Amino acid sequence: MQPASSLDGVTRDNSIVVEKLVREFKKGPRAVDGIDLYVAPGEIYGFLGPNGAGKSTTVLMLTTLLPPTAGTARVGGYDVREEGAKVRSVIGAALQEAALDPLLTGRDHLRLQTMLQAVPRAERKPRQQELLDRVGLTDAADRKVRGYSGGMKRRLDLALALVHRPRILFLDEPTTGLDPQSRTALWEEVARLAREDNVTVFLTTQYLEEADVLADRVGIIDHGKIVAEGTPAALKAEIGRPSVHVIPCREDDRPRIADLLGRFGEKLGSDRDLAVRLREGIGMVDVIRAMDADGVVVDDVELRAPTLDDVFLAKTGRTLEGEATGADGAPAR
Repeated sequence: MQPASSLDGVTRDNSIVVEKLVREFKKGPRAVDGIDLYVAPGEIYGFLGPNGAGKSTTVLMLTTLLPPTAGTARVGGYDVREEGAKVRSVIGAALQEAALDPLLTGRDHLRLQTMLQAVPRAERKPRQQELLDRVGLTDAADRKVRGYSGGMKRRLDLALALVHRPRILFLDEPTTGLDPQSRTALWEEVARLAREDNVTVFLTTQYLEEADVLADRVGIIDHGKIVAEGTPAALKAEIGRPSVHVIPCREDDRPRIADLLGRFGEKLGSDRDLAVRLREGIGMVDVIRAMDADGVVVDDVELRAPTLDDVFLAKTGRTLEGEATGADGAPAR
C-alpha cells in the first residue's frame, strides 16, 4: 500500500472512499445496499461476486455514470455526485462493453482519444505509440478493429483508458471471454501500472485466479452487501480447513456418498460434486478408508486447500462462480 502520489509538489489523492453507498432501481430491491469500502493509493482492489451481486452497479456509480440513491463516494478526492467532471478527469475506465468502432483502426481510436482528452498536440503521437507498444498492438495498429480478436479489443480498450494518465483505473470484468495468453498479458500490464505508476486499480471479476494473482485486497459482494473483505491470504486463512470433493461413478450413488461424507465434516453446497469441509483432526486417509469399508466406488476424489470460492461459500452458502440472477430490476450485473 502506497501513499498518495506527488507530482510537481502537489499531492495527488489516488484513493476511493465509500460510505453507506446505496443504489435502488424502480420496482426492484437494492442493487447496492449501504456498502462501505476504502481503496488505498496504488492498491489493486479486487471486487468479487456473481452476476447480479452489485459489482457493475457499484462501478457505474464510482465512475459517475449512475447516480447513487444514498450514501457518499469520493474518488481521487472528489465527490461522485457533486464533482463528476473532476472525478472523470482523474479516472480511466474499461467497462464490460468496449465502445469501439469496427471501421476505425487501433491507431485511429487512440488518435481520437488523445484529442478528446486534450493531450497536448506535440505529445499525441508519442503517447499513441507508447500505448500501442505497452498493450502489444503495434503490429495491428493500422488494422480495422472489426478484424481484432476479443483479446486485442480488450487491450485496445485498456490503452484508451490510459491515454490521459489516470490516477485511478476501473476495470469491470476485463478478461471475460479471453484466452489464457491474452488474460495473462492483461494481468501483467495491470500489475505494472500499480507497481511502477502508482495507479490505483478497482477490478471487478468473477475469476478467482484473477483476484488471487492481482489483488492486494478483495471485497466480496452478494445481494448488494459486502460479505467479506481482506487480503486473499487472510480470507482463505479464516476458512482454514481443507475440503474433500467426490465425483460419483453413478448418479444413483450420490445420496449414499453424501451420507458417508457427512460423517467427516460440514457439507458444502455444490452442483458439480459432493463435498465436505473436514473437521479438525480428520484427513483424506480417513475418508478413503471409509469408502473402501463401505464398498463405495467413485470417479474421482480430491483434497483441496481453501480458496476464495470457499470463502464466498462460507459467507453466503453458495459458490462464487455459480449462477446468480439479477436482483436490481436491471440487467444482471
